[in-house]
Amino acid sequence: MTSASPIAIRDIDHVVLRVAALQPMLDFYCNVLGCTVDRRRDELGLVQLRAGRSMIDLVPVNGPLGRAGGAPPGREGRNVDHICLRLETFDEAGIRRHLEAAGVSAPPASTRYGADGEGPSIYVTDPEGNTVELKGPPWPRDSSTNAAPTANTPTST
Repeated sequence: MTSASPIAIRDIDHVVLRVAALQPMLDFYCNVLGCTVDRRRDELGLVQLRAGRSMIDLVPVNGPLGRAGGAPPGREGRNVDHICLRLETFDEAGIRRHLEAAGVSAPPASTRYGADGEGPSIYVTDPEGNTVELKGPPWPRDSSTNAAPTANTPTST
């Protein structure tokens, strides 16, 4: 493509691992590798670990999110759910135009939690069927409550 891309990757925001046994994975990533539990969403079946500036999400295959991902990890089941690329900026309209021009379809952006907090993201699928999340900067925090917005807040870029 000859025009400048609206997608400027900063780094990997997070990796999501589908796990058959949560506790051994927590022991390995926390006790062996030094990650810490950043957030738990037990109602979804999600444990988010801090790994330096990035995150490693553990999704038990028997939880709500894990069941949606298909077979458990193994020879015939996927272990990596998706990779997330943290973008420098997030111009949803520009990103969508760019993806459409490349023949890539994508659903509307949603607010999701990542290494830097809640912010906009779009999921796309690569030619081999791998899911890639394009994650924008976190939403500005409300100084009166120190909370991030809970609904999709329009970006201004």
